Amino acid sequence: MTHTGMDADVVIAGAGPTGLMLACELRLAGVDVIVVERLPERTGESRAGGIHSRTLEVLDQRGILDRFLAVGELQPVGHFSGLYLDFDESESRHPYPLMILQSAIEQLLEEWAAELGVRVRRSAEVSGIAQDATGVTVELRTGEGQSATLRAGYLVGCDGGRSTVRKLAGIGFPGTAATMTALIGDVELPDLPEDYVWIRRCEGGDWSAIAFEPGWFRVIASDYDLVADRDEAPTFEQLRDTLIKLAGTDYGMHSPRWVSRFNDAARQAAQYRDGRVLLAGDAAHIHFPAGGQGLNMGVQDAVNLGWKLASVVRGQAPEALLDSYHTERHAVAERVLNNTRAQSALARPGAQTDALREVFGSLIVFDDVNRHLRGMLTALDIRYPVDGGHLLAGRRVPDADLKTADGDTRVYELLHTGRPVLLDLGGSAEVAAVGKGWADRVDFVEARSEDDFWPVPAIGEISAPAALLVRPDGHVAWAADADDAPDTAALRSALTTWFGPAQ
Repeated sequence: MTHTGMDADVVIAGAGPTGLMLACELRLAGVDVIVVERLPERTGESRAGGIHSRTLEVLDQRGILDRFLAVGELQPVGHFSGLYLDFDESESRHPYPLMILQSAIEQLLEEWAAELGVRVRRSAEVSGIAQDATGVTVELRTGEGQSATLRAGYLVGCDGGRSTVRKLAGIGFPGTAATMTALIGDVELPDLPEDYVWIRRCEGGDWSAIAFEPGWFRVIASDYDLVADRDEAPTFEQLRDTLIKLAGTDYGMHSPRWVSRFNDAARQAAQYRDGRVLLAGDAAHIHFPAGGQGLNMGVQDAVNLGWKLASVVRGQAPEALLDSYHTERHAVAERVLNNTRAQSALARPGAQTDALREVFGSLIVFDDVNRHLRGMLTALDIRYPVDGGHLLAGRRVPDADLKTADGDTRVYELLHTGRPVLLDLGGSAEVAAVGKGWADRVDFVEARSEDDFWPVPAIGEISAPAALLVRPDGHVAWAADADDAPDTAALRSALTTWFGPAQ
């Protein structure tokens, strides 16, 4: 549906998990998109190593979760700065983290993107942007001194923590500077006497050795006495020397697949949108990778932004809808930055931190504390600031079992197309009548809940609603209880706010 004179409706810079997920969301909505990626091919570097509950739910909402479950391995354990957390199977169909390497995640998303018709242009690095009233002109370096230009309605920077798009747009990146350095690499450790080592604290730092594949270990060595030059390329020798410093030996380390470096700098874009330029994933926020939240947050950024941007591109909703992307996701990232700062502080070596960890560990055993930290890390407890006083308003919708005239289904299966759903569970003629005004863009489904009560993380069980409006990202925009007449004025307001005026 590319507009006249445009190469695409949207250009996305960066073919990592965030950029690919956003491209797929836009294609589901019929938006023409080009992904530009500076690298000539995927690196194959393992990078991030897991997917949390809410991201698993998002993949389930799109009908592609089985692809990831077939490759990864579920692990019934999580942690907050190395202190173990318990998970609650009643909170989600997918309560446990899935251990799966970022390289595999990117491959699966790239395959899905190809199926949906996403165009990916590699060896193409953004070098300039100029936006005006009708679109964005994106200048590209395409290798060997060559250049190209693309014209699109919008540009989304998903190009990492050192985002070129963010810098060219002049968007600030305030936060806290690094206080430590960690080296990470996938290597062979023939002399390691254990199956794995998980955050072994020592003088000066800590180290881990985690077996992701037979014979291969993810080694992480954190040095709290060093802040490395971010422009200096990390080396295998530095990883070996740091492990020797912390553990007293390198355990026969050899054959590195890749080596990288991270630190505890925590920064966030001052704004996620500047006119027709938006940011998502690491381009919008960076932090200490404690608890494996970064990739998950980027994918959830994409799912929050995709349907909103598509609605604006299609002319169904005003541009102001895009401002809700910043409002909702900036606050989520700020909380992640804070909890990773806390985890970094809890990991520091020294007697004072040892004492703090002992006290903190004694608190985690309490259900309320464990639930609070679990909800924060999994993102199951996120509640966006939407209008409406119902307990579900703003929260992610539970994946309830449903009975319809066409047979059994569940809520997340209704979201496979990436369209919003007005779900009537109480047979309300008023709800059905209101829904007709948005029938071109909102699916109306009559069903009956199999359960009288729905589990809601951070709250517990609540009575199944009589009706609810579910956004494409799986968050509830409006809901009504069975004991009350549905507030159809509030429903019309929610439909208009999120999906534009009635047809």
